[in-house]
Amino acid sequence: MECFYPLHAYVCGRCWLVQLEEFATPDEIFADDYAYFSSYSESWLRHAKTYVDLVTEQFSLNGKDLVVEIASNDGYLLQWFVEKKIDVLGVEPAASVAQAAIEKGVQTEIRFFGTETAKSLKGKYGPASLLLGNNVLAHVPDINDFVGGMKILLAPEGVITMEFPHLQKLIEQNQFDTIYHEHFSYLSFGAVNRIFSHHGLTLFDVEELSTHGGSLRIYARHDQDQSKPIRENAKLLLQRERTLGMETIDYYQLFQEKVKETKRKLLTFLIDAKREGKMVVGYGAPGKGNTLLNYCGIRTDFIDYTVDRSPHKQGNFLPGTHIPIYAPEKIKETKPDYVLILPWNLAKEITAQMDYIKSWGGQFVIPIPEVRIL
Repeated sequence: MECFYPLHAYVCGRCWLVQLEEFATPDEIFADDYAYFSSYSESWLRHAKTYVDLVTEQFSLNGKDLVVEIASNDGYLLQWFVEKKIDVLGVEPAASVAQAAIEKGVQTEIRFFGTETAKSLKGKYGPASLLLGNNVLAHVPDINDFVGGMKILLAPEGVITMEFPHLQKLIEQNQFDTIYHEHFSYLSFGAVNRIFSHHGLTLFDVEELSTHGGSLRIYARHDQDQSKPIRENAKLLLQRERTLGMETIDYYQLFQEKVKETKRKLLTFLIDAKREGKMVVGYGAPGKGNTLLNYCGIRTDFIDYTVDRSPHKQGNFLPGTHIPIYAPEKIKETKPDYVLILPWNLAKEITAQMDYIKSWGGQFVIPIPEVRIL
């Protein structure tokens, strides 16, 4: 039997953290056959290198420092610190991607992160001058244990940076497909500020990024470390979220109606296209794509197949919809009329790579925040 799990996001009326119920455990999600390899996205690699250059200069990192990345994947980011002769440690629970990092020369521990892991790593490697995590804070079911672990592992004057999709952007841009079982939490700056403060960590800076449809990069330090004052933009973002109503239930109830309308618009486009005899295929096999397709009831009656650059996904089928996954070359063979970009956050990169579809009149379709044809 193919397993289906409920997918409901709940809002806490006290701390305003948005969370899922835990149906699929981290052990099930990040098993040995976990298929997401960060290095297959060229734009994400560039983003990582830019970050490494920035923080190395900003915090004067050198060979005496230890940089630890939680959820280090295939070494996509830490490899740039290795180039600079800075000691690194990756912490990655998925053995398949961790092995790829080790083969690149990125020292990696294969384990889940939390308070017990932090104590063990600190005893073995020492404290972290820089402790970072990109798109991991949302992936942990026990966010207090996770942040508590960072408190333990961080050096007295060390810095934490974390990147995660911003809940404000998710709601404003109708990015409901980023809600899936791999993401346990959906984070506002205010909610994250409360969690870090609870563990004796101060958020002293924040940047708003364009990645993943709109993300935040937060900077944290120990409460006792007064060498890094709280910047004005952190205070302003807290105030902005409150002014928008992100600490009221009404804000979240309005979002639900926007989601339903997006579903109707996408189905209307696909029904019209198929009635006109057009061929529609997908690009990508991301987690967000599975939420979108299953919620909208889109299967091979609307989309013939999808493609993905990762060989780890090719030859498989999307769960629930059973849409087959091929290598990108399949698009050149079949010359579809429309290519639906499922990882819409990488649309700029994908449309540049696949620009050749225009030679036969092919067009790209972006589904979020609403259907657009390019």
